[in-house]
Amino acid sequence: QVQLVESGGGLVQPGGSLTLSCAASGSISSINAMGWYRRAPGKERELVADIISGGFTNYAASVKGRFTISRDNAKNTVYLRMNSLKPEDTGVYSCKGYSTWSREFIYWGQGTQVTVSS
Repeated sequence: QVQLVESGGGLVQPGGSLTLSCAASGSISSINAMGWYRRAPGKERELVADIISGGFTNYAASVKGRFTISRDNAKNTVYLRMNSLKPEDTGVYSCKGYSTWSREFIYWGQGTQVTVSS
């Protein structure tokens, strides 16, 4: 089993920045990819960004150029640096750990709230 714990959410003004962290523990050898998803009020959960072993990254078009995903393998932690935040970035951000080789290994954190408001 893999446990994922998100942190770093909070209230920020439009144009501000925030960094989210997701720490993984447990049988982390079962996953080779981690990502961030978000659920805005009244909307479906959507991919924000993910990163695969080797450093390959993918971003939603709405955040590309503003957000950066990275990982620290020594700390088993993935980060999401969010710049130039907009009100539409508001939502619950959840960390996902998964395997690109098997659908058996998919894990989710509890989520952290990000609110962008003046």
